[in-house]
Amino acid sequence: MLTAPSHIRKAAAVWAAGLTIAALAPAGLARAADAATPAAAGEKRVAAIVTAYFHNSHADSLVSRLVQTDTLDFKGRQRALKLASLYVDQVPQNDMSRKIAADYKIPIYPNIADALTLGTGKLAVDGVLLIAEHGVYPASATGQIQYPKRRFFEEIVKVFEASQRVVPVYIDKHLADNWEDAKWIYDTAVRLKIPLMAGSSLRPTWRRPAIDVRADARLDEILCLNYGPLETYGFHALEALDTLAARRAGGQTGIRSVQCLSGPAVWEAAKNGVFSLELAQATIPHLPRPVLVDKPIEQIVKEPVLFVIEYDNGPRACVLHVGELYADWAAAWRYKDDPRVYSTLFWTQDARPMAHFGILLDGIESMIESGKPAWPVEGTLLTTGALNALMISRKEGGRKIDTPQLRIKYTPTWVWKEPPPPPPDRPFGEQ
Repeated sequence: MLTAPSHIRKAAAVWAAGLTIAALAPAGLARAADAATPAAAGEKRVAAIVTAYFHNSHADSLVSRLVQTDTLDFKGRQRALKLASLYVDQVPQNDMSRKIAADYKIPIYPNIADALTLGTGKLAVDGVLLIAEHGVYPASATGQIQYPKRRFFEEIVKVFEASQRVVPVYIDKHLADNWEDAKWIYDTAVRLKIPLMAGSSLRPTWRRPAIDVRADARLDEILCLNYGPLETYGFHALEALDTLAARRAGGQTGIRSVQCLSGPAVWEAAKNGVFSLELAQATIPHLPRPVLVDKPIEQIVKEPVLFVIEYDNGPRACVLHVGELYADWAAAWRYKDDPRVYSTLFWTQDARPMAHFGILLDGIESMIESGKPAWPVEGTLLTTGALNALMISRKEGGRKIDTPQLRIKYTPTWVWKEPPPPPPDRPFGEQ
């Protein structure tokens, strides 16, 4: 899900400049003898299917926890998940998958099928981590990175069908870069009864203050503050928005329409009551690195972008993108029966060991152990479709887009609870 902000900005620039990419080598380093090593009692074998694996990447932030403990320094909690195999789609110069494989005797297979069967021809793992984040992949016409999530999932499903059994699958961040692939993945999981989770680490992460929307509340308006790359970080903001909005009276009933506004049109929308500047301003005091808090936000943010979400049963909902000015996610909301503004920071650890990934992994581990998703994947199906429609709206100059496909109803079965305190920060360059 979400790597520390300062590192990702640097990493993204390096990847974009092509400075870390070697010739993309085939990942054919499997060792059949290691694949036969049995899991200890109570352990669950996990196959990690990733696009790229380097220091501080999403693969490192999730998969490395299975071999380096939860604090990524061999001093934390050892999970009951055993990393059984790896498939790595691209191998940049700063790749660490080969070292992980050598240090911990983890076989790297040349294809997804062998990673799931451990070379035996039959499904031999208890869970799958599909982490398609980072790497060199093309962008779609709407500017979304076309990570090979459907291709990966198709290969996983082939093994399930051939083996006549399924295991839980976690898909990092959104389900796909487009609605058609996302819906296919979801429908296939439903058809085959595959326990499926996806989404952002913002769903379970810390909140400061530790508050949530009241259950069955009559919400009037809700707003999330977003920063960073619009598509990749905008998804996190949509996940935070859904986590809060789904608790409203009637639960989540889907999205009727979306619109993406840019520049002066954002502040004009505020004047017209599309969103409240009071809510936007209320998020700023929670930010660890506030900038110019003594000025109105509309005087500070020079290139704003607004995601306008029209829910089927209300409330007014928006994501305000402020570029690189603020480096955190926050949200504010107001109830119909209470004029006060409530707000909170979605706190992530901007340092090693990026403990919000550990909180996310708690939910994934629960699913792999129980066979039941920790939170409904329908929420991420909704945010995936919303992001795709919003990027289409942006490409088309801010056109309002009706979204009948997003009339997705679900009742939140998971309730956010404040996680235990995070471990101490360490520099990103350390283990």
